[in-house]
Amino acid sequence: MKKIFLSSALITNTLLAINCTQIYGDGNLELRLATGSPGELGLVEVLANEFSKDKDAKICWIKAGSGKTLELLKDKKIDIAMVHTPKAEINAVSEGWADNRTLIGSNEFYIIGPKSDLAGIKEAKDVKEAYKKIADSKSLFYTRGDNSGTHKKELSIWKMTNIEPKGEWYQENKDFMLATLKKADKTNGYFMTDSSTYVVAKNELLNSEVLFKGDPYLINTYSALTRNDDGSKNYKLAKEFVEFVASNKGQEIIRNYGKEKYKDALYKDANYAKKYFIEN
Repeated sequence: MKKIFLSSALITNTLLAINCTQIYGDGNLELRLATGSPGELGLVEVLANEFSKDKDAKICWIKAGSGKTLELLKDKKIDIAMVHTPKAEINAVSEGWADNRTLIGSNEFYIIGPKSDLAGIKEAKDVKEAYKKIADSKSLFYTRGDNSGTHKKELSIWKMTNIEPKGEWYQENKDFMLATLKKADKTNGYFMTDSSTYVVAKNELLNSEVLFKGDPYLINTYSALTRNDDGSKNYKLAKEFVEFVASNKGQEIIRNYGKEKYKDALYKDANYAKKYFIEN
């Protein structure tokens, strides 16, 4: 399928202009989808191209963290949100401006850090203890600081530890997952990355390794949502896209994505993720 790169170009439709990161497909009806890592790592491209084979559609992907993505959905600037913030997703549906919340898969969070592990988090029994060890040792830690799903998850863990992180050791990066992971590696800092991004980047990391993982609290479920039903063609097609991602064909793409290139799948499917899914 046709792929158009648009680093700064403005795409205009009948509703508003949107700065698309990339466009996949060449159909007449444009769907606007916002997400972070699934777009950055290429999953959105594969799903969009497969979907548009049978539809007169193209997908405009907008690179945004989960907080910004839901803001765009609420403001009706996008048709589809692909996010990992369960409480915010539930609120969006209950408030009436989002619809069709559907579990589509998961990954998990890892805490990476310098191989020397000065904070000693390898020995932590759970993620709360790992965070406490980082704070107690004042080891360099990077926070996304951007209201993304990862940032919200990180803040929820600090809240569980009753620690308010502050000081020179706690650094805001205000960038996406891959960029922050690479910065942490370069500066021997700790960072909570998602497993998908780690698999993609691990061969480029010189100083870091996974030091903590496996706490069930770190399972990271992804949902797709649409705007509420406004009777438009875009709403109907957006709903069909969400249904496609949750279908057998869409789930097969998700559970196998990355295996050929990285030897590891980047995501788990919805069947695996459902036991961790917060429905309401």
